[in-house]
Amino acid sequence: MSVSITIVDDHRLVAEGLSNLIQKFDGYEVLFVAENGRDLLDQLDRNAQIPDIVLLDLSMPIMDGFETALQLRELYPTVRVLALSMTDREDHIVRMVRNGARGYLLKDCRPSEFRQALTDVMTKGYYYSDFLTTKLIHSLNTPNGQSAVTNFNLNDREHEFLRIACSELTYAEIADQMCVAARTVDGYREVVFQKMNVRTRVGMVIEAVRHGLVKF
Repeated sequence: MSVSITIVDDHRLVAEGLSNLIQKFDGYEVLFVAENGRDLLDQLDRNAQIPDIVLLDLSMPIMDGFETALQLRELYPTVRVLALSMTDREDHIVRMVRNGARGYLLKDCRPSEFRQALTDVMTKGYYYSDFLTTKLIHSLNTPNGQSAVTNFNLNDREHEFLRIACSELTYAEIADQMCVAARTVDGYREVVFQKMNVRTRVGMVIEAVRHGLVKF
């Protein structure tokens, strides 16, 4: 069965170009194109088939990508949102991830990266590019309160590990900073990965941002 995609972009040429590109990929189909978030929600309300992926522009009239992502997360939680933008502003990236986006692509990316993003979003749940990871890690600051941490039942030391790990430090450097052995940090990592249901450090950072465990 083909992966179904909906494109949301107020620039008709961009939307048609994306649609034509997707049609060349085996196993993918474009359900429809929407001009903005309100148009998307109206069409979803009329359509029996919900897309697997929504390619979502950020800057649109009537309802922009930020608000649209929030509405999709609430009304259609199974839809995977992949943000598309002309800008690499860190605040935009963090905001879209927090609003439920599974990945963030610049519109000038190569077709091969675009194809990989679609594949990763479907198979892994997220698209973790070096660009996205670097922007998120650079934007992280301090924990956003103990109440959010309880969402994953993290204890104090696991929370401390999470906070420090959302940085560019190596695991050996994290062990030094926490004054524990490297194998102890390995233990923290495995427990936090399990509690947060992630497989990689990048996935942990993404989830920490999405759930407000760290803030911009």
